[in-house]
This record gives sequence, structure tokens and C-alpha cells, in this order.
Amino acid sequence: MNLMLLEAELRRDEDVRDRPYLDTAKPPKRTIGVGHNMDASPLPASWKFPLSPAQIQQLLDKDIADTFHQLDVRLPWWRDLDEVRERVVANMCFNLGITKLLGFKKALAAMERGAWLVAAAEMKDSAWYGQVGDRSKRLCRAMQTGVMPA
Repeated sequence: MNLMLLEAELRRDEDVRDRPYLDTAKPPKRTIGVGHNMDASPLPASWKFPLSPAQIQQLLDKDIADTFHQLDVRLPWWRDLDEVRERVVANMCFNLGITKLLGFKKALAAMERGAWLVAAAEMKDSAWYGQVGDRSKRLCRAMQTGVMPA
């Protein structure tokens, strides 16, 4: 997978913040960097705000590695997808977390068998689709076509 493309997509979809903010989840979570959940994974005690670009990158690298690990353990077939669809699954897992992603049972089953239109339709038929704006439209289109829209 092209990690630079995934990272650029996550930076666009999550935004980049050097100071903590509350995300839109219910209940809201303290977030920083590129969608890093400070409640689930606190920052080192010595870090101060604003975070440096290097610190933000360090958090992003760890969060991507954690996302890949969770996917490898729970959905090992995801590595057999083409690169674009791998990035869709990774992006969704990064955004939702593995537990919520696993709730997309029909979409995941369709992905595993290569039924891209069904997978995209199942992604659209979710609360997530209406909650994340252009991100969900882009990811559904990529799942359908195998091409990530700009």
C-alpha cells in the first residue's frame, strides 16, 4: 500500500490540529494531531501544546500502525484487496475504530468476496455515511470503482 497516499487522505479527512479539540462523536473525545484520540491513547506527559509537526507525525505513524494491526488480527483478508480498496478499509477503521467497523457486517462480507457495488451500497446504508460528509462519498466511490476520487 502507498502509505504516503493513505497519510495524505487521512490528513485531508481528519484535519491536522496541533492543539486538543473535542470531536463530533457522542460523547465527544479529546482529539489532536490527525484524529488522534487522546482519551484512548494519552500523549506522553512531557509533550506541550502546540504539538510540533514531528510529534503530529509520530502520533499518525503509531495510529496507522495500530489500525493495520487491528485489521490484520480481525480482518486478515483486507491485505488481499487492491491498493485503493485497502486504503478505503484502513481509512474507515482509522475513523471508526475496529469495533465499529466490524459492525459493517454486510459491507465487509461483500468486500471479502469482491462484490464492490454491494459493499458500497452497504456503506451508504449506514449512519456513518451521513456523519462524515465528503469522506464517505469519496470512500464509497473508491470502493465501487477501485479509483480514489481527488
